[in-house]
Amino acid sequence: MDLNSIMSMQLSDLQQTVQMSVLQNAMNMQTVGVIQLLDQMPEQPQATHPFKGTIIDAQV
Repeated sequence: MDLNSIMSMQLSDLQQTVQMSVLQNAMNMQTVGVIQLLDQMPEQPQATHPFKGTIIDAQV
């Protein structure tokens, strides 16, 4: 194998590594952004059950 092909393979590996690193950093930043948005959301009121606790089944 000549030097050019070895360097070409190493460059290709390096480019792939950098692309994966950039992708991972972007995903981490998006995750942090989503977590911040969720933390800033106003708290939703608890929905009450439509009939739980108001109907009594008194079959004998």
